[in-house]
Amino acid sequence: MITEEIADLVSSAVKKAQKRGELPAFDVPPIVVESPKHPEYGDYAVSVAMASARFARMAPMKIAEAIVKNMKKAEFIGEVSIAHPGFINFRLNDVWVAEQVDVIRGKGLEWGNVNRGKGRSVQVEYVSANPTGPLHFGGARNAVLGDTVANLLEAGGYKVQREYYVNDAGTQMKLFGETLFARYAQALGVDMPVPEEGYRGEYMVEWGREIASEHGRKFLEMPKEEALKAITELGLKKALSTMESDLKLLGVVFDRWFSEKSLYENGTFDKVMTILRENDLLGFRDSAVWFLATKLGGQKDEVLIRSDGTPGYFASDIAYHYDKFVIRKFDRVVDVWAVDHQGHVPRMKLVMKALGLDPERLTILLYGLVRLKRGGQEVKISKRSGDIITLREVVEEVGSDAVRFMLLTRSAESTIDFDLELAVKQSSENPVYYVQYAHARIASILRKAREMGIGEEEIETGDVHLLTHPAEMAVIRHMLKLEEIIDLCVSNLAPHHLPFYAMDLASLFHALYRDCRVLPGSPEDMPVSLARLKLMQAIEVVLEKVLGLMGVSAPEEM
Repeated sequence: MITEEIADLVSSAVKKAQKRGELPAFDVPPIVVESPKHPEYGDYAVSVAMASARFARMAPMKIAEAIVKNMKKAEFIGEVSIAHPGFINFRLNDVWVAEQVDVIRGKGLEWGNVNRGKGRSVQVEYVSANPTGPLHFGGARNAVLGDTVANLLEAGGYKVQREYYVNDAGTQMKLFGETLFARYAQALGVDMPVPEEGYRGEYMVEWGREIASEHGRKFLEMPKEEALKAITELGLKKALSTMESDLKLLGVVFDRWFSEKSLYENGTFDKVMTILRENDLLGFRDSAVWFLATKLGGQKDEVLIRSDGTPGYFASDIAYHYDKFVIRKFDRVVDVWAVDHQGHVPRMKLVMKALGLDPERLTILLYGLVRLKRGGQEVKISKRSGDIITLREVVEEVGSDAVRFMLLTRSAESTIDFDLELAVKQSSENPVYYVQYAHARIASILRKAREMGIGEEEIETGDVHLLTHPAEMAVIRHMLKLEEIIDLCVSNLAPHHLPFYAMDLASLFHALYRDCRVLPGSPEDMPVSLARLKLMQAIEVVLEKVLGLMGVSAPEEM
């Protein structure tokens, strides 16, 4: 990565200057490589001279001069300069920059990958909505965020498993089963009320009718508890099948759907309770079992098993994370949760301590709400059913690409407005259309080149050193930043940088297309055209790469 190479050059130069007595001995502060605010200063800048001034007891400009004097020459650096009050600015070598077009073409969709993970395993658990009905559109943000983070972690050198945690135990599942049983009975003419806190959606009426049609009066003729258990299982299958189908529409596919109930059936929960008891972290009061979080520095103790003997969500979460880290041995886990669960984060970190695990191995990524809008007005009720607005309903209206791209255009914890009208606009106002159109336009240029008889073998002979126009240099320089963007996204689990990188790349391409003729108008144009066709291929690769990380398609035509 260019930033790492520059940091290494600077670090080595400081040490060399110290060895030669041109700088005093001091521990070199972290070397941060950034892009200058004003491009005329260069492509990259470091401020280590200012950061070192109080240690070296020298003026930053003098420190910068000593560093530059002792810096090795590097092929990729064209110019190094010093700017007041002590910045060291680096400009890339234009010849080297042009040569990277062939490097990008050679690496293809591997371009931009980094090896931050070094093959370590990471589990990303996302969506995990209660399996009690179709997915609400609000869950789309969880799905898109989690899936894109998983894609990024793979590009960052991790071995990734995508998982959906199925809450098939507990109070909500009990209410779900009782509601479905009532709807089933009603479909057969039996006047059975829906529980007061049951699920009122129209889909429950429909599922009740389907079960009545498939099984007749079978469940009315068996003991109630047995019937409820059977109906709940049937409903769970319907809910999971619906969720899986809806998520596939969004391009989200899981490696595993993990059952909460299995934690109680296979002894994992009992094992965890034993560990907590042996570590003196369980308490008994008010007929309930408590996790003594205050012993680990928590602000308050937490109920694990309620006074009626049923485990709460927190109890399941402890067992589930024991399964992730201890039984399945993931090196790292990322949970994607709604921001209203932020109070749960500190106690999960305490759980890691209680289980003898490093809390840093668990990352909980919080995301904000989604407001659905149409023409500036917030939309809360489904036109189709008069009930919740489902993920499927929105994806069918605007398409998976628009949903995924636009849900990534804000940092995770920010509230986001999703405009249904903007999502389908075929204009530069619509960011996903703008980026996809750039890819389609490049594909069209390459098709026309083939129609003109310019084949791949001929393009391969193109000399990238002919790429010297400012618009060409600008787009190549931007493509060279992809490694930095992916590394930033992976380090901070911040995929919102991807759509902005893609929009900037599309903008630079459109400017290049305006200012530089690609296809030859005469035989004399051919050498430059071949070089520019190589550049088109490189831009096409990078656009496809970034769109792919977001789970968005890269169309050949629009």
